[in-house]
Amino acid sequence: MHHLSLFLGVVNPTFMKKQAVKTFLTFSSVRRSLVWNNQNSIHRNYSKDQSKARPTHFICYSLPHRAVVKIHGRDRNSFLQGIITNDMELLDDERCMYAHMLNVQGRTLYDIILYSLTEKSTEPSLLLECDSTVKEAIMKHLKVYKIRRKVSITPCPELAIWTLLAVCKDSPPGKPTITANKEDIVMEKDPRTELMGWRLILNHQVNPKDTVASTEEGDPEEYHRHRYTIGLPEGVDDLPPGVALPLESNLVYMNGINFRKGCYIGQELTARTHHTGVVRKRLMPVCLSAPAGGLEKGAALQTNSGKPAGKYRAGKGDFGLGLIRLAHAKEPLALKPSTDGSTVTLEANVPQWWPEEAK
Repeated sequence: MHHLSLFLGVVNPTFMKKQAVKTFLTFSSVRRSLVWNNQNSIHRNYSKDQSKARPTHFICYSLPHRAVVKIHGRDRNSFLQGIITNDMELLDDERCMYAHMLNVQGRTLYDIILYSLTEKSTEPSLLLECDSTVKEAIMKHLKVYKIRRKVSITPCPELAIWTLLAVCKDSPPGKPTITANKEDIVMEKDPRTELMGWRLILNHQVNPKDTVASTEEGDPEEYHRHRYTIGLPEGVDDLPPGVALPLESNLVYMNGINFRKGCYIGQELTARTHHTGVVRKRLMPVCLSAPAGGLEKGAALQTNSGKPAGKYRAGKGDFGLGLIRLAHAKEPLALKPSTDGSTVTLEANVPQWWPEEAK
């Protein structure tokens, strides 16, 4: 009847009022839906824009070639004091320390970084970072000298090591900000040189991007190229066990030795060399005319006149490390790789992080 009345031109006020209310509610619902969807779209786009606009201050690099060993017990400091080149008494203040372990002839066996842990236990622990390929050898070496000391030595496969390098090298942003799991993270400034940024130890299942603000993940190969570019050795490739000498490897420049501490294994030769003040060769960064991949480690270097100038150690891409005779450090050098016999030239550079008196 309502429709017939409309068709015949008869207007029913009650029916028209109901129809108007229904139409108003329908349009209001549609309007709210459109506004809501539009606001959500704007919010999503804003969030994306904010994410893109957020500055990246650090690049984090995974270091699977490094491993962690935990040393726990009340005798840990006195135990390590007689084994490493640095002074354990300084670790409580500095929180992080670089050192070498030497053999009895005074040659480097292992390069390590020690981290002091703050725990509620009455017997705090420390972490020892080392080359992953010699982790078992280091544990065996430590246990030889443990004797009756109250220490325990255990591997930590659940921990992973990362490094954080500033994006802007000219004006570093300061200490990275940890946003989560602060109690489960060890983060300390690299003790060797400020050019190596920050060292980070955390569970291997955690990504630093989720715990450190303004951080992006980088290719580990870039980390090694950075090291070789600035001339910083790390691991058994750069510091061959039983071959490398600590002072020739710039251990003093990397804050890795204390000449005022007591006796330790390999001290005699190291102290004598230091007090004579004569170091004729040093590990230096070299720029290569060919990629380092095909070069033989330990290959002899020579000057253009054929004089011995040192040995090539290791490298990535066009940069590497060479043990260079300082008398020929400023001359063009060359070596002959064993693969095809072609001559590769290289140029040694003095790192900017060395002290002024060494430049």
